Amino acid sequence: MKMIDLRSDTVTHPTEAMRQAMYEAEVGDDVYGEDPSINKLEMMAAAKVGKAAGLFVPSGTMSNLLAILVQTTRGNEIIVGSESHIFHYEVGGASALGGVVLRTVNNQPHGEIELEDIEKSIRSQDIHSPPTALICLENTQNRCGGMVLTPFYTAKVVKLARAHNLKVHLDGARLFNAAVAQNVSAMELSRGVDSVGICLSKGLSAPVGSVICGSSEFIERARKWRKMLGGGMRQAGVIAAAGIVALETMVERLAEDHANAKKLAEGMRTIKDIIVTQDIVPTNIILFETAKNIDAVKFSAKMKAEGVLLSPRGGNQFRVVTHRMVSTADIDTVLMTFTKVIKNLKS
Repeated sequence: MKMIDLRSDTVTHPTEAMRQAMYEAEVGDDVYGEDPSINKLEMMAAAKVGKAAGLFVPSGTMSNLLAILVQTTRGNEIIVGSESHIFHYEVGGASALGGVVLRTVNNQPHGEIELEDIEKSIRSQDIHSPPTALICLENTQNRCGGMVLTPFYTAKVVKLARAHNLKVHLDGARLFNAAVAQNVSAMELSRGVDSVGICLSKGLSAPVGSVICGSSEFIERARKWRKMLGGGMRQAGVIAAAGIVALETMVERLAEDHANAKKLAEGMRTIKDIIVTQDIVPTNIILFETAKNIDAVKFSAKMKAEGVLLSPRGGNQFRVVTHRMVSTADIDTVLMTFTKVIKNLKS
């Protein structure tokens, strides 16, 4: 039985073109800066987001951590969204390894953090307070259902940060989804921020890796931190080659994932006892709930038994994510499976 895996776009496998590129990759020792495939990927990624330089890292979590380590000192406070990946899913690395305090500010349902709330959260120079050093944004906003931040909004946050002498980091793990959804460039979405990380192993289908981008000085410092964290990867051009193919060939096709997500959400809205909890589905993530009379654990188990994997979020809440390995025909199958499982659970 074919499994339709909607847990995340991280489950995507590399394409045949990526596998071939990996096989043929020209490599060297990246710790010495001598891996041509990594050097090419870093330059490509930096150009995509309009920054001077990039650094290839194993994961988006490391890219966020490096951005924090480079732009703060121990005892600083950083502002993050209450629904941010940094706060929920990165094992407290910013505090444990960077010694910084996380100040959470509410994300609105559309993903933004209100500017007024950000400004209220910036610490004064009171002797009792940890000084604010960094504002972190996320685009797309995962836990808000793949909501997108506009270039206009990000520009306003950057302006506010500059007025208070703060840095801005953009967690752009799904930045290309945001760009495709708004028909703008990733460069426009990154304009003005001091650092931005992009993930290659989600919707872009590369097997591993992210790139953190910023000024040449920022990347020089990040490279030192990466080495300290054990991220010096030697002949990693064999995986960087897949990232090159991802940036060259996989960005525009994200529109297919968005179309499939919209189709899936529209179908789900017609199924009794399935509640889509977001008004719009701009990218490839859908948040939904089952009705209170549906046992969520049994629902998830029965969906799996029928060949559909979901991502539980606690209680009756779930997330589904479309990606390259989920076809339009699969969407039809998922909708039929939802209906079948709900009916069986109620009978």
